[in-house]
Amino acid sequence: MTLYNNFIGIDIGKFNFVVASYDSKVINEYQNSAAGIKLFLKEYKDKFKYSLCILEATGGYEVKLLNTLCTKKFAVHRANTRKVKSFISSHGNNAKTDSLDAKALAKYGFERHKLLKLYIPTAKILTHLYQLSCRRRELKQMLVAEKNRFQAPNNNLIKDSCKAHIDYLATQISYITEEISKIIAKDQKLEAKKEILKSIPGIGEITAAELLVLMPELGNMSGKQVASLAGVAPRANDSGKYKGYRSVASGREIIKPILFLAAMAARKSNSDLRSFYENLIARGKKKMVALTALMRKIIVRANAKLRDLELSLEKKVKIIS
Repeated sequence: MTLYNNFIGIDIGKFNFVVASYDSKVINEYQNSAAGIKLFLKEYKDKFKYSLCILEATGGYEVKLLNTLCTKKFAVHRANTRKVKSFISSHGNNAKTDSLDAKALAKYGFERHKLLKLYIPTAKILTHLYQLSCRRRELKQMLVAEKNRFQAPNNNLIKDSCKAHIDYLATQISYITEEISKIIAKDQKLEAKKEILKSIPGIGEITAAELLVLMPELGNMSGKQVASLAGVAPRANDSGKYKGYRSVASGREIIKPILFLAAMAARKSNSDLRSFYENLIARGKKKMVALTALMRKIIVRANAKLRDLELSLEKKVKIIS
């Protein structure tokens, strides 16, 4: 286990980031730019060697600093925002400023460092695919909104404007989807994984690509872990003799809608997954409960199939070597 002499909390913003060291009351602020990061590295160079840096995921604004720290071989943990908020609330402090958040991150690292995993940089190709996937999702949201506006009783000029925008958005979505497919096709391992995912009923071309990009951990976890990460693992609600209703929560939010669509397709397929769903309904389960169970079964199966692929690839490497 790595021992740290200090903990550095970094609160990331769009234009700036604030740094607090657990062993100091000094708070520093830097521009979230190449120049700002360079200055930060220079001023903190004596602290990094035996320190753990803790920062939150902030919609991509943290990526440049995160990758720079990893390139320099510094220890970094990218914290789960929900866990950090709960940690801060547990200390009875509801005030919020960038400086307080940076201090809280440093304290979070100090108290929890034995349980925190170091951040491992994602391969560049997956980072690029992730950005494209996020953009496609944004465009889809805009398309839905524009289609709703088109249905409103507007005058013809507004309807024509909406129609033109709808056509443009549809074109952009198709273009990005094709780019994602091309990039995956050029990578032999990713293409093999995509084909394996497509062999599961309910998972098509786009769904397979999204799961690969948005859940790169697939194939490297247990069934329980992947279900929890996807947010489809039932949580116990028992106390004494009371056995409460179990529900699902948390997890990676962007995965649930993808799995929901996959489950909707799988329940209509001619497969064992359809039988699994119909059996749950016949036993009196609510449709949403059965669908959630089907979502869980799909992602657990996907994880198992990709894990088998990883193992087979490892065996081939050993044989060759």
